[in-house]
Amino acid sequence: MAKQNTAKEDFSLKETSPNITGRRFSTGPMTSFDLVEHMQYLYVRIVKARDLPPTADPYVELNLGNYRAVTTPFKKNPNPEWNQVFAFSKDRIQAVSMEILVKDKAVVAQGGDHGTIGMFGFAMAECPSRVPPDSPLAPQWYMLEDQNKAKIRGDLMLSYWIGTQADEAFPDAWHADVASVSGDGLSSTRSKVYLSPRLWYMRVNVIQAQDLVLKDNNRKQAPEFFVKAQFGNVVLRSGVSTDKNFNPTWNEDLMFVVAEPFDDPLVVSVQEKTNNKEESAGQIVIPLRDVDKRIDATPATPKWYNLGTVEVVEGVLKEVKFASKIQIRVSLDGGYHVLDEPAHSTSDLRPTAKLLWKPPIGILELGILNATGLSPMKPKNRVDAYCVAKYGTKWVRARTVVDCLSPKWNEQYTWEVYDPCTVITIGVFDNGNLQGGDKLGMDLSIGKVKIRLSTLETGRIYTHSYPLVVLQPTGVKKMGEIQLALRFSCPSLPNMLHTYTRPLLPKMHYILPLSIYQLASLRHQAALILWLRLSRAEPPLRREVVDYMLDSTAHLWSFRRGKANFVRIIKLFDGLVMMFKGFDKIRKWTNTITTVLVHVAFTVMLFFPGPTICLMFLLLLLKGVWNYRKRPRQIVHIDTELSQAYGVHPEDLDEEFDTFPTKKTGDVLKRRYDRLRGIAGRIQAVLGDIATQGERVQSLLSWRDPRATTLFMIFCIIGMILFYICSLKLIVWLAGVYAMRHPKCRDRFPSLLQNLIRRMPARSDSML
Repeated sequence: MAKQNTAKEDFSLKETSPNITGRRFSTGPMTSFDLVEHMQYLYVRIVKARDLPPTADPYVELNLGNYRAVTTPFKKNPNPEWNQVFAFSKDRIQAVSMEILVKDKAVVAQGGDHGTIGMFGFAMAECPSRVPPDSPLAPQWYMLEDQNKAKIRGDLMLSYWIGTQADEAFPDAWHADVASVSGDGLSSTRSKVYLSPRLWYMRVNVIQAQDLVLKDNNRKQAPEFFVKAQFGNVVLRSGVSTDKNFNPTWNEDLMFVVAEPFDDPLVVSVQEKTNNKEESAGQIVIPLRDVDKRIDATPATPKWYNLGTVEVVEGVLKEVKFASKIQIRVSLDGGYHVLDEPAHSTSDLRPTAKLLWKPPIGILELGILNATGLSPMKPKNRVDAYCVAKYGTKWVRARTVVDCLSPKWNEQYTWEVYDPCTVITIGVFDNGNLQGGDKLGMDLSIGKVKIRLSTLETGRIYTHSYPLVVLQPTGVKKMGEIQLALRFSCPSLPNMLHTYTRPLLPKMHYILPLSIYQLASLRHQAALILWLRLSRAEPPLRREVVDYMLDSTAHLWSFRRGKANFVRIIKLFDGLVMMFKGFDKIRKWTNTITTVLVHVAFTVMLFFPGPTICLMFLLLLLKGVWNYRKRPRQIVHIDTELSQAYGVHPEDLDEEFDTFPTKKTGDVLKRRYDRLRGIAGRIQAVLGDIATQGERVQSLLSWRDPRATTLFMIFCIIGMILFYICSLKLIVWLAGVYAMRHPKCRDRFPSLLQNLIRRMPARSDSML
């Protein structure tokens, strides 16, 4: 028991008190870097030189104590231009002056004494200070000197100053901390901001085809046709037409995820099944620039396309058209939100079409401060850590701190918030690509943190140290801690409260809903497209990073998660079980006084139902007021006990970390095992959804989301007044008439209470 308590304490969330300027203010964003500790740097900008020897291959070398940095060399150029910035952490500077040398690479390569063309130096005490939003310091021309401090021919334009990480030169500067990294790996150490491409759902409605041509005219069986649609690397198939003739019909939707800009065309082909083979009966190529974009449920206009094929005629590729035709509808549906994350922890709920966007309701500010006690990920107890944060379409990547188990980032980022019921994800990774070139390694995950915005108080600065908890084949392990500062600012409380009354997803998800299987397939496509697009950036976000941030394997079967979801469901029925046990005691007259009081209460409720219901609402209101003093003050984080991370059987862990499809031997075992895992994964998701819905109802009065609890208490007050004024029979009659109203009087959107409940937080936020 003592060991278990120690583990709980080790994985707990700790509140910290960093030295940040934001604590001086109460609400709202004040400065661009008020949530992080200020780190001072010596910046040196080497701009250019002039009047150097024409035969020299000049470059600049900076020497500051043990630090040495060089610019790129120029060949036989007396007036080179570098425009390069160098940054040196002031905490690690031990020298009192900096020496800047202009050298000749050719002489240095030949083993010359010095190869120095000229030099310039300055004392650290003479460095001016600069704090944004001051304008950049203007560079100046400085005359070069020889070793005897005598002026020589040649000038060097540069500027130097003391600044912080808020300086605009900070992201692209060469940092002395990465002096051991060179070449292509240097770009992967810098902090960057990435934007996800704009994702659309593309609906391909295959209607019918006419006058198809058989490949084998002598076949005796009825023809079987189906449609195959391909976009990029994704291929989808329709079912085989029930019309066994030359004019088949399908009327089936094939859904794709596409990203702007639309580089690839849509290829639709009609396939004929012959003797366990597939033969093409013709195809069409549709550029996406010709596809209509829609924002509502109005069907796209169906179009007839001539089927054709590409054949080699006399060594030349030519497109041959048939008399066959196919009728399809193709549209880009902008009324949906393209889900790329798990539905319970999504960071964005806006539809694709910008015409449907609502104004932002607030601002989210994140300060990535530091990490402590990181587990080594490389030999020689080495870790090269960097952070990635995702919210909405904006990804941020903090710089890589090389070879440090306690890195300090102190970088701040900002996002616009459109819905408070969203989640921000922060992950920590080990950079495996510092060597550059073709020696690319994997960026191993160290851990991640998820924070739901609706559980934050507006204007309050949250500074906590979050444990980085991961599950490994050997069991649960703490990989270190990361310290974050977070602030959610909302200028208009009514606007934010109004979002709780709106449907969680865009209206198209309710008017023309997608099936569970379609959503699962589309989410997989969206994750693949995001990885392909983000890998084009420099430095790229690698696939393992994108998959880890998007929880791409959350849908796979895990015996541990299935058991955890079962325990969550059992806990939901604890209150009901206690009621049955209490009623059994009353029925058995275990306590005479209690039984008599229940009889009196039952009689009053039966003969005076109106005041009784009012009393029930009053009790709920008082319960909410009573729970206010015990409201949670810390952010919800990983709960290892809830996740059933302790005492997991090694066989269950081996199954959870097995790939999909499995690598186990035996074709029959593989086929049956993967099918079992697929079915069990869906059951696990359903169990989790049931538990989430029940926990959302329980959280109505828990003050986990203070704004939602306030709205529900207002609803209780209105219900109490309504039942006090109106007759119970009248209310029941109105409710019955409303429930049995004509379909023409209904809409397809959830009620206000349903919208409120669906936005409530659940314990799924604490699941590992």
